[in-house]
Amino acid sequence: MSDKRPALIFPFAGIRPRADLAAQVSALPYDVMNTEEAREMAAGNAHSFLHVSKAQIDLDPGIDEFDPAVYEQAATTYDTMVRDGTLQQDSAPSLYVYRLVMDGREQVGVTAAVSVDAYMEDRVKKHEFTRPQKEKDRTDFARRLSAHSGPVFLTYRYSKAVDSIVHDVMQERPENAFKADDGVHHTLWRVADPQRIDALVTAFEEVGTLYVADGHHRSAAAENICLERRKQGDSEQESTQFRRFLAVCFPDSHLKILDYNRVVTDLNGLTEEAFLKALEGAFEVHAVDTPFSPRRPRCFGMYLTGRWYRLTLKEGVGEQENPVASLDVSLLSDHLLSPILGITDPRRDARIDFVGGIRGMEGLMARVDSGEMSVAFSLHPTTLEALMRVADAGEVMPPKSTWFEPKLRDGLVIQGF
Repeated sequence: MSDKRPALIFPFAGIRPRADLAAQVSALPYDVMNTEEAREMAAGNAHSFLHVSKAQIDLDPGIDEFDPAVYEQAATTYDTMVRDGTLQQDSAPSLYVYRLVMDGREQVGVTAAVSVDAYMEDRVKKHEFTRPQKEKDRTDFARRLSAHSGPVFLTYRYSKAVDSIVHDVMQERPENAFKADDGVHHTLWRVADPQRIDALVTAFEEVGTLYVADGHHRSAAAENICLERRKQGDSEQESTQFRRFLAVCFPDSHLKILDYNRVVTDLNGLTEEAFLKALEGAFEVHAVDTPFSPRRPRCFGMYLTGRWYRLTLKEGVGEQENPVASLDVSLLSDHLLSPILGITDPRRDARIDFVGGIRGMEGLMARVDSGEMSVAFSLHPTTLEALMRVADAGEVMPPKSTWFEPKLRDGLVIQGF
């Protein structure tokens, strides 16, 4: 391995849907829907990338999503899409400008192959630990495809130099432009000119640091594969694609974080009355008449047995300067989930699940009303400033602390390795 520090981003010859099929092929990320929802989304669309990213939809309904047969099915479908021309590789290394517009709000980023070495050197900063099963799943999936098909969502502090180049690119004719079923507009421009590529690579070197906003499991999977390939004696040349991972890099000024809420299967052996009583040690508890989504920190909504409550941390409880401990996700964990419900490791505990804010309070209520879960908690969104502060301090947030919208499409640009 060279002593020279690797660049943060690199161009790559993207594997992309045929222009007339881009809207049909590209799909929401694998982890924002369950198997049944994915099956419904892909119904009647043989080109949907969900047949790759959620390959279990084409297998026996009872199959486990982590069964090796699922990865085999994904690879078979992916290889077929390449062979029949549904997916085609660009002729030269390129970067890509990717714009999403949701509810009138524009978000524009640069799609690139990001250095795994830079990631391991902490020039691409993380803010969460991964969940072991999901990290293994993404590693097995990417390994079997020999491709990164779902981009990691990265952010960086605004750069005028990057913005100027991106603005110029967007004056040209795009490769793809379509409105997805969820109402989000997607537009993709290819940057193939070597001088413009060099200018973007240089501009990102001046940025210096990227932050993982969403996609910790995918970036961890890329590191795993890179280390595996090195142990196998694969080439260490700078051009080797296994040393990079697919990502879209967005300026912080474009991003919006939604709440990331929690649902728990049971009350840890407590009766409802005893549970509510236990809450009074750290919280002021008030029943409310309508679904409650907090509008400020240190305040939480709770849905229990068909009723909503407002939980407010008492004065002096959890008040500190530590960038992680002061987060609402930490406060809920430290003063309720752990001491009262017995969830000490939310990364591994099967009793807790996470619900993105895009599903609204109705999504929480549905999980409880169905009997699947016993209690749900709504949180105030983590700020992007807090995310960067935690990452810069070398700390990590509790799992599933942030939910970003709009979601990047899988299968719109793929990086082979």
